[in-house]
Amino acid sequence: MAEPPGRARGHRDRFVVIGATGQLGFDLVRTFAQPGDLVGLSSRDIDILDAGRTRSTLADLRPTCVLNTAAYNLVDRAEDDRQQAFALNADAVGTLAAACQALGATFVHFSTDYVFDGGKRTPYLESDEPHPLSAYGESKLAGERRALERCERTVIFRVSGLFGVAAASGKSKGNFVETMLRLGREGKKLRVVADQVLGPSYTLDLARKVWAVLPKRAHSIYHLTSAGQTSWYDFARTALERSGIAADLVPVTAAEFGARARRPAYSVLAHANLAALGEDDLRTWDAALVAYVAERPSSA
Repeated sequence: MAEPPGRARGHRDRFVVIGATGQLGFDLVRTFAQPGDLVGLSSRDIDILDAGRTRSTLADLRPTCVLNTAAYNLVDRAEDDRQQAFALNADAVGTLAAACQALGATFVHFSTDYVFDGGKRTPYLESDEPHPLSAYGESKLAGERRALERCERTVIFRVSGLFGVAAASGKSKGNFVETMLRLGREGKKLRVVADQVLGPSYTLDLARKVWAVLPKRAHSIYHLTSAGQTSWYDFARTALERSGIAADLVPVTAAEFGARARRPAYSVLAHANLAALGEDDLRTWDAALVAYVAERPSSA
């Protein structure tokens, strides 16, 4: 096989993780066990909204694989901030993909279950046609398409309902579990949507599976979530119970909750392409949640 552009024969593989202090990025870094080197970049190290500096930084690092976990993920705010959501979730992704193409690198990008509209009642396949309901979902789908258009070595992982210890330790933004535990400890009444079903996912398990898939990938898109499904309400109830927190938790419908952005009523993802690789499924979301609660700092 010919060496990628600008790479000397015998050059060690170099993996660059963008968003290395976020939940998924943090776990990708700590589970790295590939032959080669790893470089973790936080938002202080690279601003992917600055196209010129992004290209320059990657040209200097000369990666063989770039994994982008950076994203605008404020789902409700994106309805009124479409420009910023598309800038980070689509424009910047296109820049990264083009830079990887020029360097002969693989581009790994993470997308979301919210590219689907929730009309199905069986898990979504990678081959199902996306139809997002929100500006956030639209921006993530636009990012997928730009990545696939601009880098022939793109691999996309669609994920869902992430929870990871970087959020519990204050290394990254919070997550749904941490919000529920904090509000539960504060004695706040919790109104949680019970008619939206998803596959919540532990980023530690996802990270390990990403590293297992990449050396033998055969598809452009993979669905990657913890096994099983649940509603946001049951997810919250289980997290509170596993943490020993008695909370005033009330189930509501999505219509009663009245979120700014529409979300799919059902967004569970099937893992057909993982299975085609011979990869087993991840552990169930509730088993993963037990592990998460055990690992998170007790003071968090």
